[in-house]
Amino acid sequence: MDMTDRAIVGLLQVEGRLSNLELAERVRLTPSPCLRRVRNLEESGVITGYRAVVDPAAVGRGFQVVAYVELVGQDAETVTAFEAAVMEIDDVIECLRMFGRPDYVLRVAVPDMEAYSQLCLEELGRLPGLDKLTSQIAMKALKPGGVLPL
Repeated sequence: MDMTDRAIVGLLQVEGRLSNLELAERVRLTPSPCLRRVRNLEESGVITGYRAVVDPAAVGRGFQVVAYVELVGQDAETVTAFEAAVMEIDDVIECLRMFGRPDYVLRVAVPDMEAYSQLCLEELGRLPGLDKLTSQIAMKALKPGGVLPL
């Protein structure tokens, strides 16, 4: 990636709905080469998608929980089963596999404490290989979904 590609990616991270014409003007290219660069960045996997940033509270998912998961073992079967199961839970909006303890960090978005309690009883507590589940409730999102420095 050269400096122009970095400028394109930087702008699209912040304003993903920029038209090609406006993007081209901001990076000082004509529209055709700008579009070629954007398509190349998409095809090479640098840009993996475009999405709307949604206010969780506005869609009834304002209760945010960070859950720390420890598994009973680290064998391939346990890890694979846990990861496949957690991918099926829509309320888990992010899952990170960690080095050391905890084994995983989950970000959960639900309507309220009662919904999280139900989720723990009915789904999270039954995840394959689960040894320990610890939860913390987010007080405030200061920097949600940040922008990658380029």
